[in-house]
Amino acid sequence: MSGTFVGMPAFPKAAREAVRDTTLRGNLRHATHTIRDKRAKAVAELADWQRLREAGSRIKDMTLRHLDDYLVQLEESVTAAGGTVHWAADAEEANRIVTGLVKATGETEVVKVKSMATQEIGLNEALAAEGIHAYETDLAELIVQLGDDRPSHILVPAIHRNRGEIRDIFREKMASWGRPAPEGLTDIPADLAEAARLHLREKFLRAKVAISGANFMVAETGTLVVFESEGNGRMCLTLPETLISVVGIEKTVPTWQDLEVFLQTLPRSSTAERMNPYTSMWTGTADGDGPRAFHLVLLDNGRTDALADDIGRQALRCIRCSACLNVCPVYERAGGHAYGSVYPGPIGAILSPQLRGTTSEIDASLPYASSLCGACYEVCPVAIYIPEVLVHLRERVAGQGGPGHRLEKAAMKVATWAMEHPAAMAAGERLASRTRALHPKRPPGATAWTGSRDLPELPEEPFRDWWRRTGGGKNRT
Repeated sequence: MSGTFVGMPAFPKAAREAVRDTTLRGNLRHATHTIRDKRAKAVAELADWQRLREAGSRIKDMTLRHLDDYLVQLEESVTAAGGTVHWAADAEEANRIVTGLVKATGETEVVKVKSMATQEIGLNEALAAEGIHAYETDLAELIVQLGDDRPSHILVPAIHRNRGEIRDIFREKMASWGRPAPEGLTDIPADLAEAARLHLREKFLRAKVAISGANFMVAETGTLVVFESEGNGRMCLTLPETLISVVGIEKTVPTWQDLEVFLQTLPRSSTAERMNPYTSMWTGTADGDGPRAFHLVLLDNGRTDALADDIGRQALRCIRCSACLNVCPVYERAGGHAYGSVYPGPIGAILSPQLRGTTSEIDASLPYASSLCGACYEVCPVAIYIPEVLVHLRERVAGQGGPGHRLEKAAMKVATWAMEHPAAMAAGERLASRTRALHPKRPPGATAWTGSRDLPELPEEPFRDWWRRTGGGKNRT
């Protein structure tokens, strides 16, 4: 995977370039509309969907309030089941732990289950620096890796690629990573899937070490859970001798009963299925069954800071279903790469600035990468009120200062004073109406607004004068 996310241009600049790519927009429009239409039908089958949604929200909030206790319980349960738990405060520590564990096995290759946590910390790059090759086995992640690309969607990382592009990537790159693509490979989905299956099969059978994430961790038993649709995850989780799982601390749930709620909501919200084809669960190690060694790396990497924010912490409820991306008008037009994060779309706009801070240009711009339409909240299966968090983060960014924000703060102070002095406000409105013919179409300092929309014209008469003259509209003349 080339390049880095932090250091990319701010969202407005990146998005401006993305919307000019007609192929990208076509791919995104087709894919997101298809997924969200199927999801809506799957959700509509459950009469108690809103109750499940509320239950998921409450379970997550309760767990986050007592996360310290549940993490200790989780560690004890994993250890009792034969696993080893490691704690990583940040990406550097997590990469160091995982790299050390792989090197201790003497292996130079690992297979990977789709994992956003490992993308977040740049694990593949850290392993490569130590001479260890990490092979992605999820079909979409394989496409991204072979194409030296970045993921652009939580559920479908290669959503920005069409069938013809994928065929060309397989033809050109597969041979340098292992088994080459079949001769005469077409862009028929079944042929592409078969090419990937043949390419990956030899890696599954050869690999001694696997790396995964997890959708959930059950504290009472130390069980980890992975949802997937292709079977590659099952191969990675059962065949290798050593399994290393890197999981964000917020993925904890207290009990199996709590997990039952998400077993219903996650598949329907993500892949629009009543139940995902593969639900893999493992608890520590067992003689003669599965990996001989299991390591769990619990990742913080900014999550504790987010947890301390009363408003922002609801982002940690996220179960990575991607439903918010598929309904977002901004994501549909700009695509995932413009967000400069492995977490794109509405959830990325509130999660990344909390995990990474808002000091970089890209992170400071993300809270503004939204129209605040609220569609993301309506489809979220754990009821994250994303618009509220966006506004909260905008306030934080504005408080940091900067040329644009200093002007904004000054304007807000003037507006506040005017609204607290009705006579001055009325005089200003009359003056503005009488001089409206002299107003420029693009006033200085407002080009970010007027560059893509018209400046509203002032009426001939202020509303309060019209109201007084017409008696509230009763005596119109």
